Amino acid sequence: MRRLIVFNNVTVDGYFADSSGDMRWAHRQTQDPEFNEFIADNASGGGQLLFGRKTYQMMASYWPTPMALQNEPKVAEGINNLPKVVFSRTLNEATWKNTRLVKSDMVAEVRKMKHEPGPDMVILGSGSLVARLGREGLIDEFQVLVNPVVLGGGRSMFDGLEKRLSLKLAATRAFKNGNVLLSYEPVA
Repeated sequence: MRRLIVFNNVTVDGYFADSSGDMRWAHRQTQDPEFNEFIADNASGGGQLLFGRKTYQMMASYWPTPMALQNEPKVAEGINNLPKVVFSRTLNEATWKNTRLVKSDMVAEVRKMKHEPGPDMVILGSGSLVARLGREGLIDEFQVLVNPVVLGGGRSMFDGLEKRLSLKLAATRAFKNGNVLLSYEPVA
């Protein structure tokens, strides 16, 4: 069975976006060759990316551009070539390379996808997907990259989660730029 993994940047005070939805704070850390390599390896490591509409539009507006290819060529190449699924009832088309638009029941589609052959799936951003699929017990791992910044307010990636989700720590990794990766798995 395919695994579904969440990978999100969060602040020390637990937000994955500021109050206006901006996530640029996650990309303003001190340069760290080990961290940069980790991100590039993740982007080119395979898998299938899942997005909600807002995150899809934000990512699709940057990663296929010449600027992204110049600034972060390995990451841009990896993300642009990975298969992607965007869940949206309002988008009419998904034009980013290798993207499939799903307008029907997200939960049913993800359940089906988990039983199909293929690589693991990764949700980037997309708080509404995280909360909904977490509530349904469909997420196998939460990779939370804690950034050394405090916003004082914003949006949690679990907004809308209606019941407690108990997790157990599976792994940690600290980087010289102050970021700390915490990997959690749901407690069965």
